[in-house]
Amino acid sequence: MTTSERPAGSVPGLRATKQRAAVSKLLDQLDDFRSAQELHEELRRRGEGIGLTTVYRTLQSLADAGEVDLLRTDSGEAIYRRCSSHHHHHLVCRRCGRTVEVEGPAVEKWADRVAAENGFSEISHTVEIFGTCADCTPGGHTRG
Repeated sequence: MTTSERPAGSVPGLRATKQRAAVSKLLDQLDDFRSAQELHEELRRRGEGIGLTTVYRTLQSLADAGEVDLLRTDSGEAIYRRCSSHHHHHLVCRRCGRTVEVEGPAVEKWADRVAAENGFSEISHTVEIFGTCADCTPGGHTRG
């Protein structure tokens, strides 16, 4: 069942509530990664009566179910975003937080080779590459 087929606010393993529906709806409306605190603040600003603990629990359940991507910033903060369903990696700007989904065929081949060389199977991985985007680079240019 895809996100669009699931009832609004439905989180696998948890009963649907108005608060969980609000978190899910907000994630559907945002394009960039946000922390639980940022999501909580936005929900409160919109008049939703929801606790920060509920936001954290909902985000963790969504991440566990593969409904959202979770990544850790350079500082270790967990941030979340509703992402595409296919396997992908992220480029993340250290300054503004802009995130770009990227395909990584070379990474996939490397991961498979390293796993095979060490006798591992059924592998999975996540890759986040942190840097500075062109908009945040002095002069607006990247090395090339």
